[in-house]
Amino acid sequence: MRFRPPSVRVRLTLWHAGVLTLIVCIFSAGILLFVEARLYAGLDGQLDREIGTIGKIYREEPEELKDLASHWGITLFRLDDAGGIRQQTEAWEREGLSRGVQPGDSALPLSWTAPSGRRYRVHSVSKSSYRVAAAVEETSLRDTLWTLAVILAMGIPFAAGLAIAGGYFLAGRVLSPIGAMAQKAREITAESLAKRLPVDNARDEFGQLATVFNDTLSRLQDAFERLRRFTADASHELRTPLTAMRSVGEVALQNTLDAVTYRDVIGSMLEEVDRLTRLVESLLILTRADSGKVQLAAEALDLGGLAGHVIDQLRVLADEKHQELTLRAPIRVHATGDAALIRHALMNVIHNAIKYTPNGGTIIVEVNATGGRAMIEVRDTGPGIPAAHRDRIFDRFYRVDTGRSREEGGVGLGLAIARWAVEANGGHIELASDGTDGSLFRIILPAPDDSSAAGGDRLLPYELRRGRQEVASP
Repeated sequence: MRFRPPSVRVRLTLWHAGVLTLIVCIFSAGILLFVEARLYAGLDGQLDREIGTIGKIYREEPEELKDLASHWGITLFRLDDAGGIRQQTEAWEREGLSRGVQPGDSALPLSWTAPSGRRYRVHSVSKSSYRVAAAVEETSLRDTLWTLAVILAMGIPFAAGLAIAGGYFLAGRVLSPIGAMAQKAREITAESLAKRLPVDNARDEFGQLATVFNDTLSRLQDAFERLRRFTADASHELRTPLTAMRSVGEVALQNTLDAVTYRDVIGSMLEEVDRLTRLVESLLILTRADSGKVQLAAEALDLGGLAGHVIDQLRVLADEKHQELTLRAPIRVHATGDAALIRHALMNVIHNAIKYTPNGGTIIVEVNATGGRAMIEVRDTGPGIPAAHRDRIFDRFYRVDTGRSREEGGVGLGLAIARWAVEANGGHIELASDGTDGSLFRIILPAPDDSSAAGGDRLLPYELRRGRQEVASP
């Protein structure tokens, strides 16, 4: 049978009882030692007074030493002088106390157990011509100490019992918020993530624990909601091209078509396949991003050159719409990051600008440095983004114009991927325009030394327009 550790309440009770019992034991021992010291101090004081009395009588009226036992109540003493034993009581000799006090002993009091079993407190003082020793029986003192010790020992189990009962009660009161939180936590499922743990006092430890747990639940709820939306949107986007291909194929099979028509059908199906391929690739990128398995290869980048390569790849799309795609890079700008991810992010942003800018519009890509950071701005003359959509344009599968985006092949993942790629490299992407006059997306990246993005080599201002390079005067 496996051992089950006791509950927290039981452990707290045992700790409480153990500590209090130890304190009671130490306190009882302290009391006993204190009382013993005080009793012995009183007994030693009595011996000192009796020795003083004996010495005084010896000096003034030596013949009265024999009467001390009967008239003064001094029952045990011995007085020695140069001639030997001057006086000693019969009880002193009978109890053999002389063996407990030897010549040359210190004047400190000592306890002596006589052959009869009685214990005596013995004190001796040496003067110039004599030595006095006196003894008092300790029986009553020892009885008193024993009685006190028994009383204290009997009180320890009683105190331990009270400590256990009080500790169990207090532990229950202290841990009651934990029980309430546990009961509430059992009610929280994937379908009821909106529930939260009760927080009675946010400043104590249990309140802080509940607050942290509630914050975790909020993040978990947001993650579940994003996952739900992601799954629903991905399913919808995957279903759309598949449905289109199935419809086109069924129509082609139901009718007898000529070769040209079959080519159109196949071409239409291939377009849907391309769209599906792009969607799957985007989903794979985001899945890798969420799993944290993307390995970044940070290096120093020439943003002007990188932006020029991206523009060269996308220029054919701009030419199809008779758009003017321009790169401005007045200075050499360096940044630190993964070249592939930065290129992917910039390509998505510029492609998005080409897609939404009308025929004959203008798209300007400017590379510059500001505040020790590298900056890329993509400005277009499109319709802009209304204020109601500005906070969500970087969300996955979010589209300002759903119908138009689907017709043009968009799935609402380009800007989401761009944001992830930029932030993964320690940068930031934002929509800097107000939505009234085109769109302006700004990408900010860290410099190689995180202090200056400008490389120091000033270039001639240039522009790349529609496949030709125009160099301005310096």
